[in-house]
Amino acid sequence: MGIDIRKPLGVGGINSNINIFSSRVGFGNNFGGDSFESTSVSRFATEDFIQKSLMTNPEIKTILKEINAPVKLNLKELQELSDNHSKETQNIAAGIISNLPKALKQHVDVKAVKDAAFLHDIGKVLIPSEILNKNGKLTDAEKEIMHRHSELGYEILKNSGLDAKTLKLVKYHHQNASHTGYPKVPQDFFADLNLQILSAADKYSALIEPRVYKAPMDKTQALNIIYRDVAKGNLHPFVFKALKDFAENSPNIAQNSPVYHG
Repeated sequence: MGIDIRKPLGVGGINSNINIFSSRVGFGNNFGGDSFESTSVSRFATEDFIQKSLMTNPEIKTILKEINAPVKLNLKELQELSDNHSKETQNIAAGIISNLPKALKQHVDVKAVKDAAFLHDIGKVLIPSEILNKNGKLTDAEKEIMHRHSELGYEILKNSGLDAKTLKLVKYHHQNASHTGYPKVPQDFFADLNLQILSAADKYSALIEPRVYKAPMDKTQALNIIYRDVAKGNLHPFVFKALKDFAENSPNIAQNSPVYHG
């Protein structure tokens, strides 16, 4: 029996031909291979690398000053990311890609999505732990601080030698076609196929994982929430269907993982 989504694809005026190939694409759409084996980008998710970034990129300290946060590396968060959410997001992104129609799969930059999926939340290691681990709803001010993690991640990785597409995916993994995410983007910003895959994988992983402020959702609950992005035009129906197909054939691995604080 398949997962029951409350609205089938195509309802509510959703167009399965939402444009995902545009000259406005900021990251590029070159096919980069289809291997999701363990990757060397884990070397960027280390204390030594992040400390070096803090010393060599003054923009990181500028952002921390703007949010009134100390220059303090949360090693526990770094370990939890590497062991749980980062790997799970990468695995889900791989599952989405493998379930895409061949015509779409050819336009995915697999390496960029793979690398960004593992590194997308690295900026959270500099978010104050009292916000990151708060057992309750964040205030508007706390949300503004939390939202800076994607920019911090970009700045941590900016001089790493990673390609520009991967860096932009890290920076904008919370942005969308409606420009209602963060950080702010210009009017011509385009949420391409690579970004949609990463965003969907990140959101699904977060929803089915236990967090200090919530219990894990089951697959159907999580997919019904993500379907709202299809209804808003922020997620292509084929990307959603690929996620749904992956979820139907996957165990609830994340629900059995340790409680994640990020």
